[in-house]
Amino acid sequence: MGKVAELGCVICQRPAEVHHIRRGQGTTRASNYDVIPLCPSHHRNGGPGVAIHAGINTWERVFGYELDFLKWTKERMGANRD
Repeated sequence: MGKVAELGCVICQRPAEVHHIRRGQGTTRASNYDVIPLCPSHHRNGGPGVAIHAGINTWERVFGYELDFLKWTKERMGANRD
């Protein structure tokens, strides 16, 4: 997860922490392999329309789909190689 955070926020490229994706997880938390890098503002501190934890539907309308950012992250980490 530290290597994922080192990528920088997928939205603004500022220093990041990891966000466990929510889509497709039901009530369980995503594995530590299903994380994307988000800065504190885009993760939890930015409020509605900025922070994913302030409302994922609004966040995705503004920035794009969480699962697309997961695919991007895995590609950068070399996890989606054939």
